[in-house]
Amino acid sequence: MPLVRISMWPGRTTEQKAKLAEAITETVVQSVGVPQEAVHVMIEELAKENWAHGGKLHSELFPQQGKT
Repeated sequence: MPLVRISMWPGRTTEQKAKLAEAITETVVQSVGVPQEAVHVMIEELAKENWAHGGKLHSELFPQQGKT
């Protein structure tokens, strides 16, 4: 059972997340050779103030991008 976890800022629509899950599932099916039903995709939305890079919060680094 492959499990793919994706972390991203909030702000994508349900339709966008569904398309992402579909594309990732298809890639895993083709790459690993498992049935589509065996692939799990978890999408985690993290607020920018809960994510840091290089010691700086994303809310500081990217104040104009994303909704949170």
